[in-house]
Amino acid sequence: MSDQNRVSAERRTEFGKGFARRLRAAGKIPAVIYGHGTEPVHVALPGHQTALIIRRANALMELDIEGTSELALVKDVQRDPVHQIIEHIDLLVVKKGEKVSIDLPVVLTGESFAGTIANLDAATLAVEAEATHIPEHVEVSVEGLEEGAHITAADVKLPKGVTLAADPETLIVAISVPAAPTEDETASEEATATPAEDAAAE
Repeated sequence: MSDQNRVSAERRTEFGKGFARRLRAAGKIPAVIYGHGTEPVHVALPGHQTALIIRRANALMELDIEGTSELALVKDVQRDPVHQIIEHIDLLVVKKGEKVSIDLPVVLTGESFAGTIANLDAATLAVEAEATHIPEHVEVSVEGLEEGAHITAADVKLPKGVTLAADPETLIVAISVPAAPTEDETASEEATATPAEDAAAE
């Protein structure tokens, strides 16, 4: 684990929206750590460092909680819907060697057959992976696939040590040909053309 993911966390005993606002104003993020049958631990995390870590899905942190070391997986990040400020983070205690349930982002690679498009039906895939060896994503190749082809969860090649948790029949990608615009749609587009567009056409 890189030094960037080693985080000093401060225990906190104050709660409420007012305290959380003051904490964020001081450049810190409120968080709660839970799991393994322990009582939830409320902490404050360094804002800038934490924001960099959680850019990666399913990020793992090595926390130093006032001298106690704890491995924790980022399970949920709550953001302000308007300003996208990080308001709160949920962390799950994990142990080296144990498997955890996570959703991995799906990344498409390659190009489907000319004239077709690859429709990503599931942006993430539910899997189980070792807590300290979680891949950033799973890759799904659509290279050369023709219209009508589809890829299900069972078809996805998973990294070593990762097992499928989703329904094997879950549709991940479907290959199709874009529908041609109808006469009504074409007429509507022409009717809404601006004078500038009309002049350019002339």
